[in-house]
Amino acid sequence: MNQKRCKIAVLASGTGTNFRAIAEACRGERFPAEVACLISDNPEAKALSIAEEFGVPYHLIVGGEKRGHLPKESEEEIVSICRGAGVDLVALAGFMRILKGPLLDAYDGRILNIHPSLLPSFKGLHAQEQAFDYGVKVSGCTVHFVDRSVDGGPIIIQAAVPVEEGDDADTLAARILKEEHRIYAKAIELFAMGRLKIEGRKVEVMDTPPSG
Repeated sequence: MNQKRCKIAVLASGTGTNFRAIAEACRGERFPAEVACLISDNPEAKALSIAEEFGVPYHLIVGGEKRGHLPKESEEEIVSICRGAGVDLVALAGFMRILKGPLLDAYDGRILNIHPSLLPSFKGLHAQEQAFDYGVKVSGCTVHFVDRSVDGGPIIIQAAVPVEEGDDADTLAARILKEEHRIYAKAIELFAMGRLKIEGRKVEVMDTPPSG
């Protein structure tokens, strides 16, 4: 008997490249997860056309006028959509809104985010530019659990990307993005297999999922 696949809701505001990577990974026969729906706050997001390409149901929510913030009613709508679709895991993929309440409460320990830096360095917007301007020799990306802080939840997996001679912020960002696609799918796979255990600020990757 096949094990039940983990159902994912992806939240995206823009180009949807990480959403595409997740959707492509979920097409694999042995991948333990599937995309149940896409939710976006942007009617012009390219992620919507990717959802159509992959046959993924999508929903538009009201983002509100305050940049970066999400009205409580919209967050409650996300919870309703996720519950209606039987969602097990929420994956933020370039979702440009800060979550504050209802979704965090409903899916505590079941929300992931990808950030284009080696956290805890360079939190917030334009992380690749921050890293480049600071002069670091190594940057990268991080998949972490989402909590009430900004880019501060427990870290699941990271990938290092060297800064090369001749790089600018754009070329560095492009190489980081390739690693984002790789490690986000891996983090989702680990979650879906029940192999992630949060212990305070640390995430243990178990060899096998806990029994029972």
